[in-house]
Amino acid sequence: MLEAITDSALRELDLDKLFEVLLGRVRELLSVDTVTVLLTDAGGEQLVARATRGLEEEVFQGVRVPVGSGFAGRVAQRREPVRISHVDESTVVNPLLWRRGLRAMLGVPMVAGGDLVGVVHVGSLVDRRFTDEEVDLLRLIADRLAVGVHAHRSRAERDAAELLQDSLLPGRLPKPRGWDLAARYVPGAGSGVGGDWYDVFELPGGRIGLVIGDVVGHGLAAAVVMGRLRSALRAYALEYEDPAEVLGKLDRKATYFEHNTMVTVAYAVIHTATARMAVSVAGHPLPVVASPGRDTVLVDAVVDPPIGFNLATTGRHTAAVDLPQGALVVLYTDGLVERRDKDLDEGVALLRRSVTATPAETACVRVMAELVGDHAAADDIALLAVHRSPGTVLN
Repeated sequence: MLEAITDSALRELDLDKLFEVLLGRVRELLSVDTVTVLLTDAGGEQLVARATRGLEEEVFQGVRVPVGSGFAGRVAQRREPVRISHVDESTVVNPLLWRRGLRAMLGVPMVAGGDLVGVVHVGSLVDRRFTDEEVDLLRLIADRLAVGVHAHRSRAERDAAELLQDSLLPGRLPKPRGWDLAARYVPGAGSGVGGDWYDVFELPGGRIGLVIGDVVGHGLAAAVVMGRLRSALRAYALEYEDPAEVLGKLDRKATYFEHNTMVTVAYAVIHTATARMAVSVAGHPLPVVASPGRDTVLVDAVVDPPIGFNLATTGRHTAAVDLPQGALVVLYTDGLVERRDKDLDEGVALLRRSVTATPAETACVRVMAELVGDHAAADDIALLAVHRSPGTVLN
């Protein structure tokens, strides 16, 4: 029995094939009529029928069982085996089970890395009592399946997050007359894709919108939230000219719909006709401005609370910055300046020394060389540079 479920060849199978092979072996080893795997949904609140032998309609009909309810729900909630010898509406919530004529059932949790990933249960059409040895065997099978599911989900989430991130980062930056832009995005080493993003878009009235943001967390969940907030900010930017008002609307949206989410954002609008920038900062590192013949400085702006949890109860602020000919603005996420072995102020000071009034692409090359170099960053890095070309004539 152990050899049948620990066969090293199983490691090479994809998830669907692993289900097919192992569920077939379980059915034979335990002499049962049905074997079903239910996996937790994204929120971990429901079990969804994923694979079965002998009860295919569970998968075809997309059966869902709330954690804590019915037979499989109790297994998931307790995280321990459950045996029942009477199958009807009083013991299970899925009518397919008693309509199938099942008389006895055994279910065990699927746990990997300390996380519940699902439940596997077996059923018999004849009266029987599942023995302790059979319980132990099904637990071994559940552990093997859980490892496969966990690995599959990790790969799938990583791939999905990378695709989503790539799709949401601007493929081509705008090229307004008299201005040039450049950007970088680098995921943190070993952290997977996170919620860092930058965005650039042209607005009515000869304006350019600039966004740099960081959703707390990593992986697909952070990337999905980032995508929703990015789209919402773009919509608000078309309706409201004041960056503070835009971030205020975004905060309301995140607080109401994105529960337990926190985001830092800097949003700036450059009026190309006047070379004046309006910027509002929500818990994010302050942008850097370099002007010819002047010291490189952080934008003189109020750092308001981050987006989420309705923290900015006293309102948000907008600062105005004049950008002379040749000026360069750099927006970035904290992964650029934070290092475990260095003080944050050191990182910001190094950034200021690295930023000079140069074209945007030149600035990105120098900043990344000085602050990243040949060492992989532990956290995600997003960098956005905007340069006003010398000799730009204002309208």
